[in-house]
Amino acid sequence: MAITLTSLADLAAHGFDDIIDARAPAEYAEDHLPGAISLPVLDDTQRAQVGTIYKQVSPFTARKVGAALVAQNVAKHLQGPLADKPGGWRPLVYCWRGGQRSGSFALILGQVGWRVETIAGGYKAWRALVVQALYDAPFPCPVVVLDGNTGSAKTEVLNLLPARGVQVLDLEGLARHRGSVFGHVGAQPSQKAFDCALAMAISQLDPSRPVVIEAESSKVGDCRLPPGIWKAMVAAPRVAIAADVAARAAYLLRAYGDMAADGARLVRVIEQLRPFHAAERIEAWQAMAGAGAFVDLAAGLMQHHYDPRYDKHRARMQARFVEIEAQGLDDLGRLADQVAQAVRAVI
Repeated sequence: MAITLTSLADLAAHGFDDIIDARAPAEYAEDHLPGAISLPVLDDTQRAQVGTIYKQVSPFTARKVGAALVAQNVAKHLQGPLADKPGGWRPLVYCWRGGQRSGSFALILGQVGWRVETIAGGYKAWRALVVQALYDAPFPCPVVVLDGNTGSAKTEVLNLLPARGVQVLDLEGLARHRGSVFGHVGAQPSQKAFDCALAMAISQLDPSRPVVIEAESSKVGDCRLPPGIWKAMVAAPRVAIAADVAARAAYLLRAYGDMAADGARLVRVIEQLRPFHAAERIEAWQAMAGAGAFVDLAAGLMQHHYDPRYDKHRARMQARFVEIEAQGLDDLGRLADQVAQAVRAVI
């Protein structure tokens, strides 16, 4: 049977034991339903092969070739990842549109005796719910933006707030990026995967309570923020952490230890700033990186690159603004307490 999902919360409410993505690995890699495992009925090469036969020979021949390949691949899954599933196992299987690929897989699983279901409309229907939540519906919560210049420990403080009864939306965590040219944390998700993770995170928020979001541009690395979220952030009141350059430089050295440990990589990243600064300044920064003068480098980058951009951005903001003067950035628990109190006062 096919279930119809009417909201993002429906998926968890059904309580399936496993969610199986029957699409090709490349489709799964771009995006998939939360928690889904990849058990393709056609791999990437086979999918292309069947598609070519469909166009160049005939739909009938393509279905015949495809059926043989599907049977072989499902047999491998039954003998491998699914071999130990008990009789009461209840899986959900989906493909792109909820058609032949998931239908074929589900038919075989059903014949085994498992209580299998598919999704009406497949991944395409799920993606439509994500788009509706992010691009059509208004952002559901009052927003407070956590602001502060580079190095003011915003992300770490943000992640301390839930323990203080404040709900947060961690855009950098979802985008796997620290929000600057130095901010890569491994490979970022695709835009669709970021959208999915973001939509799920928003669906779990309490609309009656404010949510704190760290100040970002309209993109976090390569991941674009949906316009509705960006507009809510621009209009939101701000709680800003203020710390002097020395404290922020010392904090950055701790927070970006992976970058400081690789001087050659740091030199390459600084090269990306060349369009914004004179050659002499870029070369001076690169020399600091090569010499291991990371505190001086961080201070120079903040004073001449990041702080002026933050100031220019803030000058355009018309929202309420509360500043918290941080006496150093060593006791972040105390700072998080102050931020939590300010968030409750600013709404």
